[in-house]
Amino acid sequence: MFENDLKRLEKRVDALVKVCDQLQDENRTLKQRQDSLTSERANLLQKNEQVRARVEAMIGRLKAMEQGG
Repeated sequence: MFENDLKRLEKRVDALVKVCDQLQDENRTLKQRQDSLTSERANLLQKNEQVRARVEAMIGRLKAMEQGG
């Protein structure tokens, strides 16, 4: 009886170790994905700011042309 309990406990511990390993792998993958998305977001924000500045400059030039013409 004691040996059966020990084997059952060993199987449960092995299963928990396996789940823990899987969760660590998943966590590592998610952290890498988050880093990638954070970097992508920063790039997109920078591009958005550049485009906004260009559009504002174009609007300013158009207004100047309108007033001058």
